[in-house]
Amino acid sequence: MTMIRHILAGLAAGIYATALFAAPGAHGPNGEHLDGQPAAGGGLARLPDGSVNVPKLAQRRMGVRTLLAGEGEHARTVALNGRVSIDPNAGGRVQAPFAGQIAPGPNGLPVAGQRVVQGQVLARLRPAGDAIERGNQAAQLAQLRAQRGLLAKRVERLASLEGVVPAKEIEAARAELKANIGQERAVAASIGGSQAILAPASGVIASASVLNGQIVEPRDVLFEIVDPQRMLIEALSTDAGVARRISAATLAGMPDVALTLLGGGRSLRDGAVPVSFRARGAHLDLALGQPVTVLARLDTTVKGIALPAAALARNPANETVVWIKSGAERFIALPVEASALDARTVVVTKGLSPDNRVVVGGTSLINQIR
Repeated sequence: MTMIRHILAGLAAGIYATALFAAPGAHGPNGEHLDGQPAAGGGLARLPDGSVNVPKLAQRRMGVRTLLAGEGEHARTVALNGRVSIDPNAGGRVQAPFAGQIAPGPNGLPVAGQRVVQGQVLARLRPAGDAIERGNQAAQLAQLRAQRGLLAKRVERLASLEGVVPAKEIEAARAELKANIGQERAVAASIGGSQAILAPASGVIASASVLNGQIVEPRDVLFEIVDPQRMLIEALSTDAGVARRISAATLAGMPDVALTLLGGGRSLRDGAVPVSFRARGAHLDLALGQPVTVLARLDTTVKGIALPAAALARNPANETVVWIKSGAERFIALPVEASALDARTVVVTKGLSPDNRVVVGGTSLINQIR
C-alpha cells in the first residue's frame, strides 16, 4: 500500500507541474478564449481547427522559444527603397581626360577588388588621334624644332654683342626661345608621350573597365574606387518632409550596418525625393548599385506589441501570422498586421493581444507542420 501511495503522489505531482508550466491560456485580440479545443495526443500533428500539436521532446529539438507579449508605445518606422553609391568623401571615379590608348602603370593594371592608395599610378594614357591630326601635329613639331635652332643661334649672337645691343632685345630673344621650347615639348607629348592616371582616393577598386591597348574616349569611366567601411545610401521617399522626422535608421537584414542621416534633397528624382545616409561598419557587405531597404525610425509613435522579426510567418493564404502557445503542447496561429521597427524587431499593431505567449524561436518549423 505504501508503494501505491508513492506512485499516486508522483503522478499527481507530475500533473501539477504540467499545469504549472503550461501557457496561461491563449486569447484573441478581443479577449475571446482560444484554448477550448483539447490537444490531440501523439506526435506532431495539425489539428482540425488549424492549431498544431508539438510534443515537449519535439519542441526541444526544434528549438522552440516563447515570449510573453507586452503592449507599449514604439517609434513609427517607414521602409524606404534605396541604392548603394560612392561616398564622395571616401571614394572616387576615374575618367579619361582625353581620347587615348591605355597602357599599364609600373605595377600593371589594377583589377576589381584590389586595394589602392591615393596618388598611386593606376594606368597611363597615350594620346590618340586620326591620321590627319597626327600628321598636322608632326608637321608643327618639325617646324618648332627648326625655329628652336634659329632662335638659339640668335640668342647666342645677341649675347656675344652684349653692351652694344640693348638688353631688352637680348631678354626678348631668350623669352621667345623659352616659349618655343615649351610649345615643342607640349606637341611632342601629344604625339608620343603619355599621362599618368592617378588614384583620387585610397580604397578598393569597385569596378575596372580598362584593358591594355584599349582606346578610350574623353570622360569614359575607367575605375571606381570605394572605401569598404564607408558607403552612401540614397533612399527615395514620396514625402518631402520625411528627412526632418527621422530619428534613426537601419538597413533591413543588416543590423550591423550603422546609418547616419545626411539630409533630404529638394528636387524630385523619378517622382520622389532622395534621402541620403552614410553607412559605416567594420565589414560592409555592400556593392555599388545594390538595392537595399532603409528602415527609418520617425519621431512619432505607434501602439503595439514589439516582437523579434523571427516570430512572423506566412500561412497557406499568404497572411502574416504569429504562433501563440495555448497549452503545454498546443500552438495556434493568429493573423496579424505588423511593420518593421528595425532590422531585428517588428511591431504588431492588430490581431494580437497582450499576455499571450508568442513563439519567437522555431516559428518556421512549427509553421511547416501539416
